[in-house]
Amino acid sequence: MNKKDFTKNVLEIVAQIPRGALMTYSQVAKAAGSPKAFRAVGSILNRNYREKEWQLPFEEIEPVPCHRVIRSDGFVGGYARGGTDKIRLLELEGYVINKGRIKLPMLIDIKKESAK
Repeated sequence: MNKKDFTKNVLEIVAQIPRGALMTYSQVAKAAGSPKAFRAVGSILNRNYREKEWQLPFEEIEPVPCHRVIRSDGFVGGYARGGTDKIRLLELEGYVINKGRIKLPMLIDIKKESAK
């Protein structure tokens, strides 16, 4: 799978995470077809915003809400607009965050359907 296809897969999966649910970077990587690429998922999501030239270089890919992707250890992780904004968004959705760590209510598992 090339980098552009993986990026599209990641963004399609993240776009499906409903309000009130979370996924980890590792779960997104697995669902996108590269279980060990959780760091790449973080890099993709960090560019998922068009404020600077280096972010999301593919014009046909629309930015998606990505604040619902967190680290496996419960910490909220990074965010293109800053960690404070990510925490604020998660708290608006009802999550309790203490010292950067979220109380994990429920993680979901989205599987990408393979093309036949």
